[in-house]
Amino acid sequence: MPDLPNEQTGFASKTTSRAPIRWWPVLLILLLAVGATIWVRSSYGRHRQDQNIAIANIVIVTFLLLLVWCILLSRLPGKIRWGIVCSVLLLIGLVPLLFRIHGVTGDLIPILEPRWHHQDLASFEARGKIETSSAITFTLTNNYPQFLGPNRNGVLDQLHLDRDWKARPPQRLWQRPVGLGWSGFAVVANRAVTQEQRGENEAVVCYDLISGSPIWSYTYAAHFQSSLAGEGPRATPTVVAGKVFTQGSTGLLNCLDLESGKLIWSKDILRDNNAGMNDWGITCSPLVAGELVVVSAGGANKRSLVAYRAENGEFVWGGGTEGAGYSSPFLASLAQVQQILIFNDGGVSAHSILDGKILWKYPWPGGHPHVSIPLVLPGDRVLISSGYGVGSELIQIKKDSAEKFSADQIWKSKRLKAKFTNLVYRDGFIYGLDDGIMVCLDVQTGELKWKEGRYGHGQEILAGDLLLVSAESGEVILLDPKPDKPRELNRFAALNQKTWNPPALAGQYLLVRNDKEAACFRLQLTK
Repeated sequence: MPDLPNEQTGFASKTTSRAPIRWWPVLLILLLAVGATIWVRSSYGRHRQDQNIAIANIVIVTFLLLLVWCILLSRLPGKIRWGIVCSVLLLIGLVPLLFRIHGVTGDLIPILEPRWHHQDLASFEARGKIETSSAITFTLTNNYPQFLGPNRNGVLDQLHLDRDWKARPPQRLWQRPVGLGWSGFAVVANRAVTQEQRGENEAVVCYDLISGSPIWSYTYAAHFQSSLAGEGPRATPTVVAGKVFTQGSTGLLNCLDLESGKLIWSKDILRDNNAGMNDWGITCSPLVAGELVVVSAGGANKRSLVAYRAENGEFVWGGGTEGAGYSSPFLASLAQVQQILIFNDGGVSAHSILDGKILWKYPWPGGHPHVSIPLVLPGDRVLISSGYGVGSELIQIKKDSAEKFSADQIWKSKRLKAKFTNLVYRDGFIYGLDDGIMVCLDVQTGELKWKEGRYGHGQEILAGDLLLVSAESGEVILLDPKPDKPRELNRFAALNQKTWNPPALAGQYLLVRNDKEAACFRLQLTK
């Protein structure tokens, strides 16, 4: 039937119909994305970080495919299609203008921070010396003078915490902003010392333990920054006999006076030992062994591990040729010989404390950071662990009649992958974070007893028979570690942002910090 004339215009009108929107490609793209995500979570990669990167790629590809569908296949009206495209381009342009990546979580998930957020440097620069009422003493009681405590193993045998935080909750004494960095606190008497980034300078800062008031600060030009690794110094100070030894993120080793903060001597360990900068900065906390201060420089030509004279910074010895890892040296007695162990780039090396010569070595898979301090166990055994899908190995150290050392594997397990947490041992069992989840292993067999509690990539201290966990979220958790099952007793929110820094427990005083703030809590002790 022919079209009839329109009464108003006189022209013939045609009835037109638009094709329906094509939705099936959207459904297909989303189904493929969900299927790929399920496969990644169940079968892909050695560790969760690989999986997170793969899922991020899936999200990006899915977004691009949906954009292609919108422009070419959707049959949406042209104005709507180009409106969506312009909105997407505007969003892509605005996000980097308004936000920046402030590092990542332990699982490599980016953390966005508003670009208008700036560190308040004026408050740092205005700090002057504040007199404190108590004099400095150097008794060992209740001190936490270095990374992982008095014995550099995260264990405080004689300290017994109250189990009931509901009846007797932790009391916050102070909380304050601090400069950027992943350093922990070293505590001697009433003084708590840490390292911070303040603009283009690194700072060693001494606070009063009880009030949080700054006592002194020593600043010097140094700045390390990485979009993934974050910004600022990484190592925890070491306090011995009235001196503070610090290792900066760019390789500056300083010796300061604890009373005044004045510089006694300084060394650039990278320049002195012909070593290079690590991708994540220099993280080694100095070890004081007798009259020596020992650090991991990573230099070639027998300058991997080096010792300086603590009194004046004079070079004493060097040993090994491996590049530096991200771990710290520590003292151990194995096969009745006192030695210094370091988890470096190539594996674990044991050095003579007398001249730095290599006593034994145990190789370890590379291609990822070596961080967690090896755990020395009864019977001349050493547990080595790292993240990124590698796991743990228990090795036996022996010395033959010719004074030659050997290191042989006892067992190997992927049940415990310590990315940068440090492990503790108690009554035949090992406790630590396996890619962010607490586990218990039988030290004899490597058998997994249990795995429970997602605390992220934090740290832990074994105080008496209780385990104090500083979670990545900023929470503090109290556990009663037993091999039959985990027993979480209490928890509280100490900080509210990503917390990688190791905590310090000086008697009843718990110090926690991250790259923005620090706090001190008084915990109840039992007699």
